[in-house]
Amino acid sequence: MTTPDTQSPSCPYSGVPTDHDGAAAAPAAAPLPGPSGPEAPVADWVTIPDLYRDPFPIYRRMREEAPVHWVPAVNRYMVTSYAACHTIEQDDEVFSANETGSLMKRSMGHSMLRKDDPEHRVERDSYGSTLRPGTIKNHWKALFEANNEKYLGELEAKGQGVDFVWDYAAPYAAENLRLVCGFHNATQQDLQRWSQTMIDGTGNYADDAGVWEKSARSSAEVDAAIDEMLPYLRENPDHSLLSGLASMPIPLEAIRANLKMTIGGGLNEPRDVLATTVWALLSNPDQLASINGDPKRYAAAFEESVRWVAPIGMYPRQVTRDTVLEGVQLPAGARVGVVLGAANRDPAVFEDPETFNIHRPRKPHLGFGGGAHFCAGTWVARAQVAQVAMPALFDRLPGLRLDPDNASVDAGWVFRGLVKMPILWG
Repeated sequence: MTTPDTQSPSCPYSGVPTDHDGAAAAPAAAPLPGPSGPEAPVADWVTIPDLYRDPFPIYRRMREEAPVHWVPAVNRYMVTSYAACHTIEQDDEVFSANETGSLMKRSMGHSMLRKDDPEHRVERDSYGSTLRPGTIKNHWKALFEANNEKYLGELEAKGQGVDFVWDYAAPYAAENLRLVCGFHNATQQDLQRWSQTMIDGTGNYADDAGVWEKSARSSAEVDAAIDEMLPYLRENPDHSLLSGLASMPIPLEAIRANLKMTIGGGLNEPRDVLATTVWALLSNPDQLASINGDPKRYAAAFEESVRWVAPIGMYPRQVTRDTVLEGVQLPAGARVGVVLGAANRDPAVFEDPETFNIHRPRKPHLGFGGGAHFCAGTWVARAQVAQVAMPALFDRLPGLRLDPDNASVDAGWVFRGLVKMPILWG
């Protein structure tokens, strides 16, 4: 994949030193004194444009030097080893999800993603019946298949020279999400617009007034759509998230914030994993041939893709008390970035980790997070990508291939995915 000169729709670059999911960063200060142990090395050579273009060489160098670095460009500690990231995911008492000054809270409200247990658990459990594997198998999969038939048919009708991401993966993922959420009063185009503008707000580190205006407009549209659907779904229940939430004693503001969070990740993750997996298989025809229509091999390709390029590459945590992480001191109040995109390529865990290889021995990756905040939409993403979309694609589009005269482009580091993927077939 090549790197772009333009910004990723999923990860806007403001051009100034910033925090991820935090307020626009002031000039970075030196790390504060902490508990006994060496201070984190300062990675003042890291820049946001370099991270945006290709973060993986940066992660490799950082991992080789230390598991944790203070990075002035993003005004936080970046954690890059698998062991350190895993430790953070399992300890929400020391590493809190409820980070202060969060741009996500401003853009989407205070969702479960920025809460710790037990408050987080109450809201997460409210999603359970809609997203559990049995409901996906018995209800959602048939709808995913129907949506895939629609958007794959539209892709075929457009003919050669289409873009895999924007002509297929994005509308397919958005329509699935629309139904899962229960927005019968919206379109998949609405879901795409809401998702992008609110995510742009989450990444609005430069405090751009235009970005905030678009984000606020989408946030208000989502609120209005939720307020309209809740009474309807109380009278006409279905399997959707909003229908389940309509009968639960969950505060309205929590419902709104959690649905906005779901609109963000629930669209980007399946869209980007689908495109990345297909790109990787088309770039490795021997591995594609070895799948030979085997559903288990499609599942292996999906998991390897999430390991290889985590669609959500970094998320924030805040240290609640002085601590030592993998031998590196961190002071109370320190803001850290859990870099899943680096942890999933740690050679201490994965052999030849920079290579996409669906035949590697299976080991648990961190692409969907872990601990209490393990992604609730994991099974939905697996179903719509590995079980539905990929088998149909390679069956319906014989000779599917990347356009050799029009290179694909990937971008981003907090969110990473393909932003351009021209394809041909036949």
